[in-house]
Amino acid sequence: MKRLAIIIIPISLLFGACNDSHHGDEHDAQGKQIDNNSEIPTADYTLWTENTELFVEFPALVVDQPSRFAAHFTKMDQHKAVAQGSVTVSIITGKDKIHVTEEAPSSLGIFTPTLQPKDAGVCQLIFELITPEYADTFVIENVIIYATVAEAIDSLGAESDDANISFLKEQAWNMEFQTTPVVQREVYDVVSTSGIWKVAPTQTHTLVSNTAGKVIFNRENLTAGTRVLKNDLLLTISSENLTSNNLSSQIESAKSEFEQAESKYLRKKELYESNISPKAEFETAESEYKVAKVRYDNLRAGYINNGKQITSPVDAFIQSINVKSGDFVTEGTSLISLSNQINNMLEVKLSMEYALAAQNIKNIWYQVAPGVWSNLEDSGGEVLSVSQEVSPSEPLLSIFAKINDPVVRPTGSYTEAHVAFGKPNKSLVIPASSLLENYGQYTVIVQLSGESFENRNVEIGKRNGDWVEVKSGLEINEMVVSKGAYQVKIAALAGQAPAHGHAH
Repeated sequence: MKRLAIIIIPISLLFGACNDSHHGDEHDAQGKQIDNNSEIPTADYTLWTENTELFVEFPALVVDQPSRFAAHFTKMDQHKAVAQGSVTVSIITGKDKIHVTEEAPSSLGIFTPTLQPKDAGVCQLIFELITPEYADTFVIENVIIYATVAEAIDSLGAESDDANISFLKEQAWNMEFQTTPVVQREVYDVVSTSGIWKVAPTQTHTLVSNTAGKVIFNRENLTAGTRVLKNDLLLTISSENLTSNNLSSQIESAKSEFEQAESKYLRKKELYESNISPKAEFETAESEYKVAKVRYDNLRAGYINNGKQITSPVDAFIQSINVKSGDFVTEGTSLISLSNQINNMLEVKLSMEYALAAQNIKNIWYQVAPGVWSNLEDSGGEVLSVSQEVSPSEPLLSIFAKINDPVVRPTGSYTEAHVAFGKPNKSLVIPASSLLENYGQYTVIVQLSGESFENRNVEIGKRNGDWVEVKSGLEINEMVVSKGAYQVKIAALAGQAPAHGHAH
């Protein structure tokens, strides 16, 4: 995509104001002074790749006239200026090629190389960007090199874009700003509803007491929502001073039984291997030994300082605490519930009128964080089940879906959800964040070129998560402002944006 905007501007204004190092008289490659009173039309082009936007302004190419480029490079992700890298600009006419390389931007995001064409004709203009993260190439075809300045003026004339909104790159780079192309996607009919975040049953753990005793908290910050790591010490169940069910006494008794069983087992083993004792006696001793060992090991596992330690079996969050410090508990008492929230579950509610359609759900969109949408298809999630009955107290159907995204919302909280049914239609879509609403009429800010924008009415259709269908007003591959649209509109209303053709 490209756009040619021509503005008649003295070359001294275009070149001199861009960089203090170019103030004063300028000379060509042969050392001849350049006539800065000549008026050369200015061209601008805007091109996009997946990674980068190039907005470049330069005086029309004229034989033996130096043309200084103001090449603005913007990273499409987060729409920030390219701060590091080099740019090579080449002019190719037939087999001839001239080029120049700028090893670093002259100012943030802006490279200002200068080239002086030698022959008139149609050329190819190539920009090669190399950054520490990636490389990009931009090719502008059919750029004319004029024989004289007068020929450039006669051919190009002047173009006015006063009706457009001027919003400079330096403004966009210093705020939260993003542009997104209009694309074609499959759009489904959806039911807008709500969902409740839940933890999958397989991702919950209940810690129970394995002995009787008094509860001692080992952490001061042991509260619901606290993150714990695997093997973190949470509680101690102490049986100190208990006359019955005293764990210390039980361990000593189990130890004595184990040592007796071990001694008997070793003696019977030696007699059996010497063919003195029958096999049945040896096997009975072996069985008694194994039972005694298991009991002794279980009792002493986690036992330190007259107490049984309760540790977390996984990295998780505390879901609930069912006891208080100082409580007396018996064996099997529920102490703490944990959830690791790795695989989350979403319960979506639907009216009974969608009971038949709910058996053939195509996708579900949901918000994993405020304003951040995802969906089952992209994340690899799936619908687990659909409830088959309702009741007067619960008149809605429940759909349970497995979610693979990391969810930044507490269990039990609500999310907006879109449930898709039927067959999709191919339609133009834009991010919902691009829309500006005024009394029911929607508009978007369209980027015409690097620093030129337009406020345009659109007719919208279905919404699928963070994408909205556009029925009219936009064409595929046009660029819309998806973050910062309101600021561009305010700048236009305030009339504070500088005129096009500013200096760098």
